Amino acid sequence: MAGAPRSAASNNKRSIHGRHNTTVTEDELHVYVDGELPADRREAVEAWLLSHPDDAARVAAWRAQAEVIRARYGAVINEPVPDRLMLSRITRNRRSWAAVAAAAAVVAFVVGGGGAGWMARGASAAAPGEVELFTHEALGAHKLYIGEVRHPIEVKAEGSHLLPWLSRRVGTTLRAPDLGAFDLKRLGGRLLPGISGPAALFMYEGANGERFTIYCSRLDAARTAFRYDATDSFGAVHWIEGSYGWALSGPKDKDRLKSIASAAYDQLENRAPAPTRSGAAGQLMSRRGS
Repeated sequence: MAGAPRSAASNNKRSIHGRHNTTVTEDELHVYVDGELPADRREAVEAWLLSHPDDAARVAAWRAQAEVIRARYGAVINEPVPDRLMLSRITRNRRSWAAVAAAAAVVAFVVGGGGAGWMARGASAAAPGEVELFTHEALGAHKLYIGEVRHPIEVKAEGSHLLPWLSRRVGTTLRAPDLGAFDLKRLGGRLLPGISGPAALFMYEGANGERFTIYCSRLDAARTAFRYDATDSFGAVHWIEGSYGWALSGPKDKDRLKSIASAAYDQLENRAPAPTRSGAAGQLMSRRGS
């Protein structure tokens, strides 16, 4: 379940004329957030979100809220059910059916969305900020596409139109850094919906199959140094420069991710050529951050 309340009208159909000119339901938007939408339907939803920033921001907020709930309460899923809450014990009680009805009402409250907000209040009293939403979107895109076998990217790195196309859609001149010094081969990129407009995603792959991504989208926030975030087995280093947010995501390894991010940043800002393999390991950080 996506971590956002679903209204009574959540099952109503809305016309989404995207790449496939199909109709998509609100429930499909939630399934899209959960990462369980079939590839052809995902493309239709993404085409819609690219041209409707309000809906893209709403989807990003759902993802961020789901991450907050998982981070705070995910461990509870693996805990054993207390004896007092076992159904067999509840039904032995003379008020068994009343107890079962009450339990069902609580479940409906949580699943229906009211519980999501109630659960999340302990994790975050305020709605996630735009920078937090951006980071969740970057990590979400990373986790979604690195597992793709046939279509991890839309355009291969060799495609001459990749950078002009993404630059035009995102609204700034983009470069795809050379990360060969870290034994990472550039596979290509794709266009995605972001919280403030279209986003570009570049994907890289190591000799052992590990994949890294660089995510970029307009982000009207103050310039920042490197910041590190992690979820599950993935980590991301993000920064903001010139009204654009950047995030490098990969396996959870803070020092390695910061080293790669530093090399990428220097190339993106035209500060330095691609580092050599011998110099990559000892490269100084161009930006200090946590």
